[in-house]
Order: sequence, then C-alpha cells, then structure tokens
Amino acid sequence: MVQRVSTGSPFEATFGYSRAVRHEDTVYVSGTTGYDYSVMKMPESVGDQAKNALATIDKALKEAGSSIEDTVRVVYYLGDRSYVDEVVAAVGPVFKDIRPAASMLIVAMIEEGMKIEIEVTARIGAATSHA
Repeated sequence: MVQRVSTGSPFEATFGYSRAVRHEDTVYVSGTTGYDYSVMKMPESVGDQAKNALATIDKALKEAGSSIEDTVRVVYYLGDRSYVDEVVAAVGPVFKDIRPAASMLIVAMIEEGMKIEIEVTARIGAATSHA
C-alpha cells in the first residue's frame, strides 16, 4: 500500500512531490520549511520556522496514520551554522524523549528567507517502543 499526503502547498504541485508518502508502516516526510500557512509568510526567527516545520510534519504524519512521536530519523538542513543553538532550543523539547537518529547539515537554501528545512522518517507504532 502506498498513500500520498498533500498539505495543499503550491510548492507540492509546482515541484511535483508529496508532503509525505506512506509505504506499509513507514512514512517518509519531504523536507519541510517553516512557512506559516496561517498568515501566509515565512517568520524571521529560525526557531519559529523550526516549530512551524514540525507542526506541518506532524499534521502530514497524522494524515498518514502516524505522528511525530513515531519519528525514527530526522535531518535538519540549516542555512547558517549560527542557527544551531536556536534550532536545538526549538526541536529539543519535541524530540528529547523520542531520540530519533539525526543529522544536521549547513546548506544554501533555495529562497533567502528560508533558514531551515526538516525531513523525517517515521515508523507507525515506533512510539510504543521508545521506552
């Protein structure tokens, strides 16, 4: 079984991708930026961008029958190494008990206001085995 999840972002149609794809018990979430869809703009703060990205990711995971608690792998793409402390402060409380495998890379972003992109892989039911 393959299920594709869309969040309705215009970028999904333009670039030709799904926000998330579920294959059996694994959900792959595309790199997600911190765009705030409630006000249709990108926040200035990298911490706010990280929080927005995680909210979008959790929404996509839930639509695929999972949740952020099922995350087994997370990759952070940062536009500058000076963002690390603020990102850790934003994502640490979310992942402190989940403890997924993680990587953090410093990269050039495709738009100037983007400071972070987050991608996750989740396994449905992993939350019950995080003890």
